[in-house]
Amino acid sequence: MNTRAKSVMKNLSYTLTSNLVSLAISSLVVLVVPKLIGVEEYGYWQLYMFFTSYVGFLHFGWNDGIYLRYGGDDYRNLDKKLFFSQFLMLTISQISIACLIVVFTLLNIHDSDRNYIIRMTALCLLVVNVRYMFLYILQATNRIKEYAKITMLDRIVYVILIVLFLLLGIRDYKLIIVADISAKFVFLLYAMYCCKEIAFQKLSIFYFNFIEMFENIKVGIKLMFSNIANIMIIGVVRFGIERFWGVSTFGKISLTFSVSNLMMIFINAIGIIMFPLLKRTDERKISNLYLTIRDLLLVVTLGVLILYFPMKSILTLWLPDYADTLMYMCLLFPMCIFEGRTAVLINTYYKAMRKESLLLKINLISLFISILITVITTLILKNLHFAVLSILLLLAFRSLFAEILLCKSLELSIMKDIILELIVVSLFVISGWFFSSLIGGIVYIVVYFTFLIMKRRDIAKSFNKLKQFMST
Repeated sequence: MNTRAKSVMKNLSYTLTSNLVSLAISSLVVLVVPKLIGVEEYGYWQLYMFFTSYVGFLHFGWNDGIYLRYGGDDYRNLDKKLFFSQFLMLTISQISIACLIVVFTLLNIHDSDRNYIIRMTALCLLVVNVRYMFLYILQATNRIKEYAKITMLDRIVYVILIVLFLLLGIRDYKLIIVADISAKFVFLLYAMYCCKEIAFQKLSIFYFNFIEMFENIKVGIKLMFSNIANIMIIGVVRFGIERFWGVSTFGKISLTFSVSNLMMIFINAIGIIMFPLLKRTDERKISNLYLTIRDLLLVVTLGVLILYFPMKSILTLWLPDYADTLMYMCLLFPMCIFEGRTAVLINTYYKAMRKESLLLKINLISLFISILITVITTLILKNLHFAVLSILLLLAFRSLFAEILLCKSLELSIMKDIILELIVVSLFVISGWFFSSLIGGIVYIVVYFTFLIMKRRDIAKSFNKLKQFMST
């Protein structure tokens, strides 16, 4: 096995291990916490998780710029004095923003639960955005082992604290939030230790380098806005659900969303190693690599949909209070196909090819459509079914729109594959919505194996190409 293959396999093993642990922990949290705390308490916890998904907006692309500008570099060659100064400048900026949010909340938000959630979101903002700087440095410089260790141990400590609270009879969502922030803070410190040559310098060498700061923001802000717009495509719909159907319904839908999104934790493992790999790959080979990974990823993600049928039956028995919303799982489960491809391939290729502006435009168009559809489904139709279905339709639109433009740039033809996968996904949704778990499962398994037979030559060819790529 050559050096590249060894490096890829080693990094993949680190990220797979980390993400498998994260998958197990997330599954435990998703399945156990709603069983033990009330529906409304769970809804408030999910509201905190929802708000904190947007805190990355408030470093204004600073960290994204570092990731893009220094992606593929060797950690040993980084200017440690420069990065130390950027670290302190980022920390000062995040403390200032967090304080402004807390003051605004204390003066203007009178609902005690929402007040607490927003104040904790401000604290999370400080911890997460500073930690992101070190995680992005580790990821960009291919120090995947340390990156994986931080993300894995963070979630392990988090679940240990949650289990401890639950064993002590504590059922307060506020302490679950404390557990989340505590785990993140501990592994901010560990991330600083992993980058100790940057984080622990004499204060005397610090200097305000606004040129470097603005350069990072200028490069990263497009990707940052693109990422935020990407999150908001779903977020707008979820916000509409919370506003028009209340915290309890929001919590129930969020549970369904979380279960459907579990496989993304595993799929993201591949995306983590893809960016440094593409940055070091000959441009002439990246087109073939795209089709190769696309074919193999599609086989996996379409196969994962089979899990929906037994999971729905088990969850209905385990969480009877949420049974009325678990039917939406069949509408949300195919997210892993479109989100998986977007995270692993599409976003990674756009970043590696430095097409952040185009990615931003795609996400903004998708966001505009999301706002329009949310207004229609919540304000006009007031139909929860259509609101949830719109999440899948929006993700499919964004993924396919971005992929068609990307493949045009790579001079690849994928329309036949797109039509075939849309047919398979549609048949899955129909079998999950209209049939029992047993009948629906049998129908979809037949559909899936028919797909494998139709694509058998492409799958074999892609597998062989991947082996050839790893050996060169």
